[in-house]
Amino acid sequence: MEFLESDHNTFLVFMSCIVALVAGFTGLSLTRDLSKKPLFQRQVSIALASVALGGGIWSMHFVAMLGLQLPILFYYDAAITLMSALTAILIVGAALVMLHFLERTPLLISLAGGVVGVGILGMHYIGMAGLEMCRASYTLSGLLTSSVVAIGLCILAFWVAYGGRTNRNIVIGTVCFAFAVVSVHFLAMAGTNFVAEPNLTEFGPTMSNEVLALGVVFSSFVLFGTFLWVSVTYLVARPVGDVTSPPVPETPAPTPAPRPAPVTPALQIPCERDGAKVFISPEDVSLVRADGHYTQMYAGKDRLFCVWPITEATKRLRPAGFLQTHRSYLVNPSKVSRFERAKDKGLCIFESEELPSVPVSRSKLKTIQAALSV
Repeated sequence: MEFLESDHNTFLVFMSCIVALVAGFTGLSLTRDLSKKPLFQRQVSIALASVALGGGIWSMHFVAMLGLQLPILFYYDAAITLMSALTAILIVGAALVMLHFLERTPLLISLAGGVVGVGILGMHYIGMAGLEMCRASYTLSGLLTSSVVAIGLCILAFWVAYGGRTNRNIVIGTVCFAFAVVSVHFLAMAGTNFVAEPNLTEFGPTMSNEVLALGVVFSSFVLFGTFLWVSVTYLVARPVGDVTSPPVPETPAPTPAPRPAPVTPALQIPCERDGAKVFISPEDVSLVRADGHYTQMYAGKDRLFCVWPITEATKRLRPAGFLQTHRSYLVNPSKVSRFERAKDKGLCIFESEELPSVPVSRSKLKTIQAALSV
C-alpha cells in the first residue's frame, strides 16, 4: 500500500485554532446565568450554544482540512459531511441538556465533558469518512491518543467552565475547550495516512474544496457574528459625563439629616405560573422539592416552578423556620400535621391529601423529630 505525502497550510491551521476559540467562548457564554431566565429562554440559549459549540467543532475541522495538501485532487461527500456536523451539534446539545436540566453533580459534569469528547471524535472520523478519491488509513496509536485527549481535555474544560460560572472560568474553559478540539484533530491527523482511491463511493453528492470552502465561510461568518453579539454582553455600560458643560462651583455640603434605620423587606419567593412570574410568601409554602437544578414550591393546592436550586432555597428559607428533612426536601413545620417513624425511616405528613409525604433521611431523624415535638 503506497501512502500519499501530505502537508498543511500554516495560515489555515492558525485560522482553525481561532475558530475553535471563538466557538468555545460563544457556546460557554450563551449558557451563563440560565437559572435566572424563563424556561423557554433557557431552551433557546441551550439550542444556540449547541449550534455554536458543535458547529464550531465542525468548522474548525474543515478549516484545517481545507489546508490539507495532497499530491492528488480529492473531494468530499456532501451527505457524510453534513452528517458529521449534525453529529457534533446533537451530542454537544445532549451534554448541555444534562448540565442545565439535571442536578449538576461532579459526576454529571465529568459525564457531560466525556460526552462532548465523544462528539468531537465522532465528528472528526465521520468527516474523514466523507473523503472522495482518497481514503484515510488510521494507526492504533493515533486512534487511542486522540480518544484519550478528547475525553480528558473536554472533562477538564467543563470542570473549569462549570466549577464556577464566572467570566474568568468561562475564559479559561474556552481555552481548554479549544485546545481539546485542536489537539484531537491534529493528533488524529498525525496518526493518519492517505491512500489514493480511483473510484467514487457516491453515497451522496460530491463537492470540491471550493464548494466546501463556501460552507465553511458561511458557518464561520455566523459563528463570528454570534461571538460579537455575545461579547457585547460582557461590556458594562458606564455613564459618560458631558465634557462640554461648564464646571459647577463647589458649595459647602449641608449637614445630612439622620436617616431612619433601613427596613428589611419581607422575603418573597420568585416562582412561575403558566409562564408568568409570581412572588409568594414563605408562610404559604408547605414543602420544597428539588427538581434538577431548580425547585418546586408547594403552596396550598398549587405547585409552582422556582428558579432557586435546592441549596439556594435552603439558605434563604432556613432563617424563616423551614427544616431540611432530606437533601432534596424542605418542609414548613407549621404545615406538618404529623411525623411518622419506622426504624431508620421517617415521613412528614400534611393535612391536605393533595400534598405528598416528605421523606426524612436517617441522618436527620432525631433533629426533625425533636423540632416537630416542640
